[in-house]
Amino acid sequence: MGPLDIAIAGCGPGGLAVALLLKRDGHRVTMFERFAAPRPIGSGLMIQPTGLAVLEQLGLADAAQQRGARIDRLIGQAEPAGSVVLNVRYAALGSPLAFGIGIHRASLFALLHDAVSAAGVPIVTGRTVTDSILDGTKRHLRFADGEIAGPFDLVVDALGTRTPLAPPTGHSLAYGALWASLDWPDGGYFDIAALEQRYRRASKMVGVLPIGTLPSAGRPQAAFFWSLRADRLDTWRAAGLDAWKAEILTLWPACAPLLDQIIDPDQLTFAHYAHRTLSDPAEPALIHIGDAWHSASPQLGQGANMALLDAWALAKGLRESTSVAEGLGHAVAQRQRHVRLYQWLTALFTPVYQSDSRVLPFIRDRLVGPASKLWPATWIQAAMVTGLIGNPLRPLGLDAPFMSTRVSIPDAA
Repeated sequence: MGPLDIAIAGCGPGGLAVALLLKRDGHRVTMFERFAAPRPIGSGLMIQPTGLAVLEQLGLADAAQQRGARIDRLIGQAEPAGSVVLNVRYAALGSPLAFGIGIHRASLFALLHDAVSAAGVPIVTGRTVTDSILDGTKRHLRFADGEIAGPFDLVVDALGTRTPLAPPTGHSLAYGALWASLDWPDGGYFDIAALEQRYRRASKMVGVLPIGTLPSAGRPQAAFFWSLRADRLDTWRAAGLDAWKAEILTLWPACAPLLDQIIDPDQLTFAHYAHRTLSDPAEPALIHIGDAWHSASPQLGQGANMALLDAWALAKGLRESTSVAEGLGHAVAQRQRHVRLYQWLTALFTPVYQSDSRVLPFIRDRLVGPASKLWPATWIQAAMVTGLIGNPLRPLGLDAPFMSTRVSIPDAA
């Protein structure tokens, strides 16, 4: 194919990554963003070896490591005994070089946005996309003010879970989380190389994730989160910060220096979660990537990584095809099995850590927790968290960076 006119709706990690990849392949790319200036939404996230494989191809992996925090394990303890019920070590994969990166969304956004700007990709801001219009083999974009842009040979939908470009599907999850980005406390309260969590059954969870240093911050940051049912958000606000802090301190007293930094409820952002998967993410001259195709709770920490893999698959599919339709078909085929697998795994594990169930956390704490400390469960957990179960990198022609050649990942769970 010759150069294509491509519109990308949305400036999240997936949209920015695919814009950079397609621009480098010689296509004419325009991005559309609803905000007056592109900006990230949210606090911290985890970049796994799958996402790092794509960032390495973009030349951004080293910078992501420098701005983020190396994560070597995930650990969770449950009340009342304080027993360890989650202990995932990346080294269990068989390589001491395997790790994840905790990073602020703003840091990842800045890396990708700066690279897109340097590549000369125009970003049209203040444009709220409401619809796409098929016109023969091309598409137009319609905006909230009624204006239309195009035609484009391809529209890439990277607008997230609530995209207006895809039919409604899936369902909202009962539980979400309150998030805040805070200064990392001195004094060894937390493990600087771990995502740590504390649970009371499955209805209460508090977590701390190192996310590196923002360019605008003078010290390392922590993403602090508290699990909360969406229908209890107003009750939480009415109860006040003091009652909330007291509840957290009974669960995890070490959180005191973090809680001392929160003096206003507006410092906390509530994140709603939804589980949805489009049965067919590709339409004529249109493809949905990232959360616009598949969204889930962040229990397995795969969101940004899956979006980066989708971006690479789309660029690769177009690069190796003779038509847009063929390229979209290749992109979906390279990702579909992995997407389905992790959507299923996330749906399976989410109620274990976020639900009103009493049975599931009992099984987790009394049976699954102790068993998960033994091989091969240690290996399975590490492969699951890294996103490598299902071997998603091989069909994409990617290698997991920083991983020993001794690491062997099965094709399916």
